[in-house]
Amino acid sequence: MSVRRLADASVQPASFAFNKANTAAAKQWIKKYPKGREQSAIIPLLMIAQEQEGWVTKAAIETISDMLGMPRIRGLEVATFYTQYQLNPVGTRAHIQVCGTTPCMLRGSEALMDVCRSKIHHDQFHTNEKGTLSWEEVECLGACVNAPMVMIFKDTFEDLTPERLAEIIDLYEGGKGASVTPGPQNGRTGSEPATGLTTLKSEKAILKSMREKEAKAAAKAAKAAPDAIIAAPVPAPAAPVAPSKASKPKTDAPETSPALKTPSPVKVAPAVERAASVSAPRHSAANANKASPEVEGVSKQRNGPKNKGEPVAAFKSPEAKQPAAAKPSLDDRNRPAGMERPAAVDDLKLISGVGPKIEGTLQSLGIYTFAQVASWKKAEREWVDGYLNFKGRIERDDWVKQAKALAKGGVAEYIRVFGKKPV
Repeated sequence: MSVRRLADASVQPASFAFNKANTAAAKQWIKKYPKGREQSAIIPLLMIAQEQEGWVTKAAIETISDMLGMPRIRGLEVATFYTQYQLNPVGTRAHIQVCGTTPCMLRGSEALMDVCRSKIHHDQFHTNEKGTLSWEEVECLGACVNAPMVMIFKDTFEDLTPERLAEIIDLYEGGKGASVTPGPQNGRTGSEPATGLTTLKSEKAILKSMREKEAKAAAKAAKAAPDAIIAAPVPAPAAPVAPSKASKPKTDAPETSPALKTPSPVKVAPAVERAASVSAPRHSAANANKASPEVEGVSKQRNGPKNKGEPVAAFKSPEAKQPAAAKPSLDDRNRPAGMERPAAVDDLKLISGVGPKIEGTLQSLGIYTFAQVASWKKAEREWVDGYLNFKGRIERDDWVKQAKALAKGGVAEYIRVFGKKPV
């Protein structure tokens, strides 16, 4: 599970209080638990706070903990454990949760996430420029039959296409989210097959109430027009069928010998039954190792080599397929230009993905400032990536963008651009 932390202090409100309606709802929830167990109400109370504020603030956690008479650290443990609680500000009009579990992934959830990236923000848990929309990828939301799907507030929107999700996002952005009908978006009803119902089309044979209703209607019709009634022929009772002995083994084993059962309709001497029994065939390793000619059309051995070769389609990790690439040369023309160590060096560890060891390596290459990292071109980034054996990490973590923000205005500018403190 990923680490979940509270939002930065700069965006935390100073206090929290339930409004009048939610205060009554909170008291009602607390009453549902036995005396001495009121702390169990923290989960619904945190949800009420989230519905009121849009997200769970530190002040809300502390206020609710105090209300329930529990240590604040316990409240923090609950809020940071369950992913249903949003610990950072989300969109004021909609926070879109996109299911990314296997059924939705196979039906196109990646395309839905691309729509969110293009219309809201490239990264999860970040609002758009107006602060009205945000999105995240979540685990199964329980509508796998109608995949792919998203959840907005408490409503699910299923059977989505990228185009339809884009329309829904635009409606929420325009303040018209209430006009969108939740549920399947392709006209299907509930979780029936996309092609329509193929079974259980009628409830007549299932519901007792339907059968009784039909019987009453028939009796009423018979009473109203007795002359029109034609008695249905009564079928003759079928002759009893004797039990079949087709599956009874032909053997003289005591368990199935009729001579040992009393009373028995058959009395057979054990010697006579033994003579009529079919003996088990003698074991033959050669015959057991051959396939039936009727099945495969040829007599062949089943046994193969002891050590079978690896299937051609066997999965191999990228690391196993290719040997480790050699580090690029220090004399390569794509190596970023270094500099003499200045009197004041930047703390490169503020860039996400740079630790003390990587910082030392960069400084050994003459990289001491954010401005140097911010100026790297693609070829230079690829050289550093190969030298550090990062396999694309510099591009994924976007070192250049981070370094530009830090070089421009330090931690304050980083928070403004990324919405969080540098890690």
